[in-house]
Amino acid sequence: MLEKKLHPLSLKQIQIKDAFWKEYMELVRNHVIPYQWEALNDKIKEAEPSYCIQNFRVAAKMEEGSFQGMVFQDSDVYKWLEAVAYSLMWHPDEKLEQTADETIDLIAAAQQPDGYLDTYYIINGPEKRFTNLMDHHELYCLGHMTEAAVAYYKATGKRKFLDVAIAYADCVAEHLGTEGGKIPGYPGHEVAEMALAALYEVTGEERHLKLAKYFIDQRGQAPLFFDEECKKNHNKCFWDDTYMQKQYYQAGKPVREQDKAEGHAVRAVYLYSGMAEVSSATEDEELFRACEKIWDNIVKKQMYVTGAIGATEHGEAFSFDYDLPNDTVYAETCAAIGLIFFARRMFEITKDSKYTDVMERALFNGVISGMSLDGKSFFYVNPLEVNPEACEKDYFKRHVKPVRQKWFGCACCPPNVARLLSSIGGYAFECSEEAIYMNLFVGGQIEAVLNGKKNTFHVETQYPWNGSVKISVENQEESAFTYAVRIPGWCQNYELTINGVKPEYHVEKGYAILNRMWKNGDEIILKMDMPVTLVEANPKVREDIGKVAVMRGPLVYCLEEIDNQDQLQELYLEENPVFTETFEKDLLKGVVTLKTQGKRLSEKNWGEEVLYRPYQGKAYEKQELTFIPYYAWTNRGVGEMTVWVRI
Repeated sequence: MLEKKLHPLSLKQIQIKDAFWKEYMELVRNHVIPYQWEALNDKIKEAEPSYCIQNFRVAAKMEEGSFQGMVFQDSDVYKWLEAVAYSLMWHPDEKLEQTADETIDLIAAAQQPDGYLDTYYIINGPEKRFTNLMDHHELYCLGHMTEAAVAYYKATGKRKFLDVAIAYADCVAEHLGTEGGKIPGYPGHEVAEMALAALYEVTGEERHLKLAKYFIDQRGQAPLFFDEECKKNHNKCFWDDTYMQKQYYQAGKPVREQDKAEGHAVRAVYLYSGMAEVSSATEDEELFRACEKIWDNIVKKQMYVTGAIGATEHGEAFSFDYDLPNDTVYAETCAAIGLIFFARRMFEITKDSKYTDVMERALFNGVISGMSLDGKSFFYVNPLEVNPEACEKDYFKRHVKPVRQKWFGCACCPPNVARLLSSIGGYAFECSEEAIYMNLFVGGQIEAVLNGKKNTFHVETQYPWNGSVKISVENQEESAFTYAVRIPGWCQNYELTINGVKPEYHVEKGYAILNRMWKNGDEIILKMDMPVTLVEANPKVREDIGKVAVMRGPLVYCLEEIDNQDQLQELYLEENPVFTETFEKDLLKGVVTLKTQGKRLSEKNWGEEVLYRPYQGKAYEKQELTFIPYYAWTNRGVGEMTVWVRI
């Protein structure tokens, strides 16, 4: 059975008090959401203009002007609204809600009588709509609008935005399909698939699930729609002259025949998330098996140690198995977020920690690396090795930035980070009627009705800096339910007690299953050993031969020039290094640093005028090496950085 076994708890039931994640959530609420609102209104000096709100005003005939920005510019405000919705769930804010309502009024004012809503075509000519589904992102914007509308409805109970999204979805369904007179098209940039599944969960209307299923089933069917669309409307597909061709869009063959991740990485994981949703809702075993094959290909052959995906700048895409370059990597922040979306949906169907393990890895390393510690600058690309001079002067590394940027003309990543971090509680805790699952170790207060009885859980932890987690049960009457605690894949040794005594339990798919009659005051304590670990890559990963990455718990660590001097490629770890672990509360908002005695390849007897010479053997000089968490790099100035270190 593929029905979802678990569902996220409402953010209204979760009060995050965690020192690590609460900081991020408040940063998003107090700084990122207001900052992005300024950016959407083109008020950030020295940042690329967004034009987003301006386009809606022009489309609504509130002012004169032309469309400006990317064809998908509408989606930026939708993701901002989704972040606002999540924030309002756990921190009501009348002023912010009023701003959101006014923005929704503006969006509604731009909507056409038949429900159509895309400012690019409303401004440039509605008669051209649905003529370039391959590249012009109308359905991508529908997807992000729908996700935001569902979230806002759940947050406020207000239907206006939800009705706007429903009207646009219905308009799309009127025009797209295999029935006579319709266009047999589907999204060039996926996201509508999982968004429509979410809409179906809220409305219960089969037509919304039917549209999501149609987009998935029709994708890649012969003759290829994008080929036919290009011929009919004289469009040009840039990717036809590349090795990817229509697989850039994951549309070169039917999705059930796809067994590896190919093409644009963000599009891919958004599609796979939608496939998982639809396979569950429709009990489609074949579709789910395709999801499993693709998942295995990603995490076993195409994922970085940070949980990042998308190896090549060419197409922001997956390239081929084991191709994981560190300095020309793309690793878009949105792609890591999309992998988290995919992971959660697969977990909800299977209750298997192999998905939540990856979710945690991507979250701590591939996602929060995309935002500065002050929430005012962002990475689009998340490299694992950086030489600032190369970023400036090497054409093939021009996409890699040594510092985070204030904003982007293509600003998909900043609002994506904001909406994910605002909703982190829903990833941490999920439940069924009789069980609650702790996926992430996040401190706070969680309320859940289990087997018809209300329970409150108080979680205390200093994760990820140490591996101790305490869960206290508060209830009015004894109640029987299951509390499932994830034992992370990185954890080799742990101790689990209830009220100081080792309980009877079993581990199922990576979760310790605690099933008993719970009393008020019961206390679960999980203590996980968190040693420093050296990680090596499969020898087929050419770039990492002879190197290791340093991890502690869920965190990947890196070397920065500010701590270790330049020319980081000269540094070596000892074969069996001994690390000193120190929590430095005043460094990078408080981090555990790792220090060890290493060595540097000596430059003595190398004159600047000597480029090559007969091999004379290696000579080293001792040097202490200092590692910091990868997510916090380049918050102290520009310099070299590397994750993988010679050993």
